[in-house]
Amino acid sequence: QVQLVESGGGLVQAGGSLRLSCAASGRSFSSYSMGWLRQAPGKEREFVAVINWSGNTYYPDSVKGRFTISRDNAKNTVYLQMNSLKPEDTAVYYCAGTTTRWGQSLTRIHEYNYWGQGTQVTVSS
Repeated sequence: QVQLVESGGGLVQAGGSLRLSCAASGRSFSSYSMGWLRQAPGKEREFVAVINWSGNTYYPDSVKGRFTISRDNAKNTVYLQMNSLKPEDTAVYYCAGTTTRWGQSLTRIHEYNYWGQGTQVTVSS
């Protein structure tokens, strides 16, 4: 069982940066693939980034080159560094975990078993 708590959201101007953190409880954190997903008002939840147990990462084109996911297994924490933020990045950002080791399925919402409560990111124009 893994419990996840996000922090670091807030209000930022377009072009600015934010770093989200996700603190995890549980002994097997290092073996989990950890993802960030987001949901904007009136839209479906979408995949943003994933990092697996060995440090492999994957991003959709919408954030590639602007967002960076990383993890510190000693601290049971995963991060999302967001640069060059755009108003369309405004959403509630969720941290999520799964035992799936790697693969295309990690871009799918339903692959994730454990979820945080979310943190709001608002980008003003």
